[in-house]
Amino acid sequence: MTDVSQKKAALVTGASSGIGEATVRALAADGWKVFAVARRADRLAELEKATGAVALPADISEDDDVSRLVSQVAEAGGIDTLVNIAGGARGADTIGSASTGDWEWMYRVNVLGTMKLIKAFLPMLRANGEGTVLNLTSTAGLAAYEGGGGYNAAKFAQRALTEALRLEEAEHNVRVIEVAPGLVQTEEFALNRLGDRQAADKVYQGVEKPLTAGDVADVVRYAVTAPHHVNLDQIVIRPVAQASNYKLIRKA
Repeated sequence: MTDVSQKKAALVTGASSGIGEATVRALAADGWKVFAVARRADRLAELEKATGAVALPADISEDDDVSRLVSQVAEAGGIDTLVNIAGGARGADTIGSASTGDWEWMYRVNVLGTMKLIKAFLPMLRANGEGTVLNLTSTAGLAAYEGGGGYNAAKFAQRALTEALRLEEAEHNVRVIEVAPGLVQTEEFALNRLGDRQAADKVYQGVEKPLTAGDVADVVRYAVTAPHHVNLDQIVIRPVAQASNYKLIRKA
């Protein structure tokens, strides 16, 4: 535990499960003050008890919730680091059979939710003098694939948002980091996307050692704990078995 990390405070979205929860645990273990944000209050309460993080139930796509978050965090001393983990995928339809509802949900959560949090907290991060924004995107935002059009579109947009933000905020000494994971096996991601446990399990079938939420959280922790003048613009993290979006080694 370092003196630098003891002075730091972060807000982490998507904190009720998966990479978001693992990130809260990783930062809290390093001595950070962490505000844990997600919709499921019961899960946040358990995380707060286990880690000492401050549980703040909220829907990041709702303007009133975002405004309330800013007020609560400001009253509690503010943050210097915003970690946008919340996001997700729904469906694996081709564009020709796309569900408008699924696309709207993915855009709202991955893109608009990220934008709303950043816009709301930028004044606080600028005022700190050494603010950091980290956006969790995906390798789905680097290369499109069949059946992924909606998620590709959302993650390409989130990546573009991140790149524009880096250009705009350098003069305010706000560093902007992108972490783009490949295949990560978590309890909910594939299940939420496909809606069926058997289909979700097939995503990881035969893959030796897919990434875990903890693997990605360790990378996030490293990126935001590095000296502030060090900006890891984009970090792509995949399991060795996934050489690219198009090459995944599966064994019987």
